[in-house]
Amino acid sequence: MANLKIIRRRIGSVKGTQKITRAMKMVAAARLNRAQQRILAIRPYAIKTQPVLSEVVASDDSAESAEHAHPLLARRPEKKTLLIVVTSDRGQCGAFNLNLLRAAERLWHEREAAGQSVQFAVIGRKGRDYLKRRNAPILHIYPSVWDKVDLETARNVARTALTPFVKGDFDAIYLVYNEFKSAMTQKVTAELLFPLPPSESAAKRAEAKEEWDRHREFLFEPDKNSLLERLVPMYVEISILRALLESMASELGARMTAMDSATKNAAEMIAKLTLDYNRARQAAITTELMEIIGGAEALREG
Repeated sequence: MANLKIIRRRIGSVKGTQKITRAMKMVAAARLNRAQQRILAIRPYAIKTQPVLSEVVASDDSAESAEHAHPLLARRPEKKTLLIVVTSDRGQCGAFNLNLLRAAERLWHEREAAGQSVQFAVIGRKGRDYLKRRNAPILHIYPSVWDKVDLETARNVARTALTPFVKGDFDAIYLVYNEFKSAMTQKVTAELLFPLPPSESAAKRAEAKEEWDRHREFLFEPDKNSLLERLVPMYVEISILRALLESMASELGARMTAMDSATKNAAEMIAKLTLDYNRARQAAITTELMEIIGGAEALREG
């Protein structure tokens, strides 16, 4: 009977866990729908912002003048790198954080092996704890980013990350985040934020300057410097906001998938425990019957 009580207690515990995982899956699914709508709305705009800025920079007759037009357009050999790592505050989302952090750690060691220095700016408690345990060089930790994900939050992140780049403390800034593909698929992405990657048109222009000048698409009004003063901050903020929204949608998708798997595993465990309970109960009943029959026969013989 003691064994039956233990199995009953385990079945009740697993059923309680199953209710929690099912509820968490439903909450994640509801939030994922809203997050997916936000990322699908902003993604085309964010993706197009960088090529437009690159085209404007490349359209100048001198690359150096474009760099002097805005301090964030400076190009230096990559000797000092800042990695902005975007993780979640909460767990229970499968390998969402672990895959990202392993990729960031691998990038860190590869660049150090190549003679570069690397520092981290971390979003999310999971990334903070992981990197601290490995004594990673952390420049800054962003608190409470996930409380409100909007353009103002992205602006605050950009302000802290870009100040050392302008001072020359870093030569390159990378965004490391999970790009949302579907509820079941997230892609770890290390995206170069600064310096701007060269545009395809700029490469063509280097090969055929006359052809570029004949077909250039931009007329600047009021002037190029004023346009860059507007476009560069816009590019930075929208790129960081996109990374945050991609990561949020990826986290919710990973959590929904993980909780769905946990709910199914709980159902399988309940079925197995129920079978064990029935077998143990049947064995107990059989034992009791054998004892009764044996007692009755002993009485008859006596």
